[in-house]
Amino acid sequence: MNTSSPRAAERTFDTAHFRQALGQFATGVTVITTRLADGTFRGLTASSFNSVSLEPPLVLWSLSNNANSMPIFTGNSHYVINVLNAQQAHLAKRFATRGIDPWEGVEYELSRTGQPILKGASAWFECHNRSRYPEGDHVIFVGEVELCEFSPCPPLIFHSGQFGSLG
Repeated sequence: MNTSSPRAAERTFDTAHFRQALGQFATGVTVITTRLADGTFRGLTASSFNSVSLEPPLVLWSLSNNANSMPIFTGNSHYVINVLNAQQAHLAKRFATRGIDPWEGVEYELSRTGQPILKGASAWFECHNRSRYPEGDHVIFVGEVELCEFSPCPPLIFHSGQFGSLG
């Protein structure tokens, strides 16, 4: 199977316009968490989460090539994708803010592999770090889900640069 195509036609829009167009797609919000070798935790906010396959159970998310956590997530064997509920916008903001300790005062429990799971998340997926694909200015991470749980509740939504909820 051919996995690449000829180059796309020259674009007629700039990055700002592209970002605004992408903002019209409402997404859920996640915090991806992992444990470092020294026992500390790392987490980051991501809205680039999607299912890939039911068998085997695969999900994906992406991370900027410039992210200072790239070596951590590239090198770790496991991570947890925490799907935030409508009342957790504060967590999305905390884990997206540089220069602070986002874990201060945050409640969590540990997965079977010692990864942090955020309390109150509407769902979480403990993933084996199966593969990574560099594309453009991001790396696409594909995780094989080893364990997951959910608690049905209204989701946190991100649309047009703002957090919100359904209804």
